Amino acid sequence: MPESLSTLLDRAIAARADLFDLRHETAFRLFNGFSEGQLHLSLDLYAGTVIFHDYAPDESTGRALVREAAEFVQGYPRFAGWLRAGIAKYRNSPLPEERRGVPLFGGEPDRKVKEHDVWYAVDLSMNRDASLYLDTRYLRKWLVENSQSKSVLNTFAYTGSLGVAAMAGGAARVVQLDLNRQFLNLAKDSYSLNGFPIHKSDFIAQDFFPAVSKFKSVNQTFDCVLIDPPFFSSTARGRVDQVHESARLINKVRPLINDGGTLVAINNALYVSGREYMDTLEALCADGYLKLRELIPVPEDFTGYHPVGNPITDPTPFNHSTKIAILDVKRK
Repeated sequence: MPESLSTLLDRAIAARADLFDLRHETAFRLFNGFSEGQLHLSLDLYAGTVIFHDYAPDESTGRALVREAAEFVQGYPRFAGWLRAGIAKYRNSPLPEERRGVPLFGGEPDRKVKEHDVWYAVDLSMNRDASLYLDTRYLRKWLVENSQSKSVLNTFAYTGSLGVAAMAGGAARVVQLDLNRQFLNLAKDSYSLNGFPIHKSDFIAQDFFPAVSKFKSVNQTFDCVLIDPPFFSSTARGRVDQVHESARLINKVRPLINDGGTLVAINNALYVSGREYMDTLEALCADGYLKLRELIPVPEDFTGYHPVGNPITDPTPFNHSTKIAILDVKRK
C-alpha cells in the first residue's frame, strides 16, 4: 500500500533537519517527490516561503496534492512562527500566471536568500522557475572558492547566480549574458545586496550566438567560461539542443577561454544519460586541449534522501540529470 503524502513529507523534512538555518534565510529542496514517493509534487524552501510545484497531468489530482501538502506544511511544528508565504506553481496549467505561481497562503513572498554567505535576489513568481536553481548550489560554492582575480563569462546566465558567486569569490570581472533583460535586472539586484559594483556593459541582453561571435571578432577572452544552456530553445539566431548538440555549444565558447583557463559545462537534459554526456566530454578532450578536472555533484536535498524507483536515464557517474563538469583548457 502506498505511503500517505503526510508520511512522505514528514520523512523528507526530517532528513533535511540540518539544512534549516536559525535566521531562516537559506534555500533548499524540501521534498523531491519524483525520487521520494510522489512523482507529481516537489517543494522548495526559499527563506520563509515554500514553493509547491505541481507536475500532475490532470488538474484535479495536482490541486488536491498541493492543498494537502500546504495544509501539512502550515501545521508542521518546524515551521511555526516564521513561515511567511506559500506559492503554487501548476506546471501544466494553460494559464501563464498559474505556471508562474499563485499565492496559497501568507503574505508577500521572500525576495532574497543567503547561501554560503552570499545574498541572491529572488522573484519567486517571475517565471515558471523560481529564479534561483537549487541544484547548482555546490557549483556556486565552487565558484566562490575558485574565482579570485579571474575574468568570467557566464553564458545563458538566467538571473546571474553563478556570476554572483564568482563576484563573491573575488573575480576581477564577470560578464553576464542572457537574452532576457528582466533576468539580468534581478542579477543586478543580487549585486546590490552584496555591495558589488554594477557596470552596465557587463550585463549583456543578447542572443548567445551573435554575442559569442562578437567576442571572437574583437579577440575578447576570459579565464573562466560557464555554459549552462536551457534544455531546449530556439531563436532566430540559433538553436540550443542539449540532447544532440552539447559538443557544438561547447566548441562555440572554447575560443573565448584563455590558456590555462576553465570551462564549466552543464547539461540538464533529462534524457541524456551520464554516460552519454561523459562520452561527449571525453571526445572533446581527445585532442588534448581540454581535460576533465572534476564533476560537481547536485546536493542531496535535491536528489532526494530516500530514493524510490529509478531515474528516467542513469546519470552515473553524475548523481543527477543536472550534469556539471569542470574542464581545464589549453590553447594552441
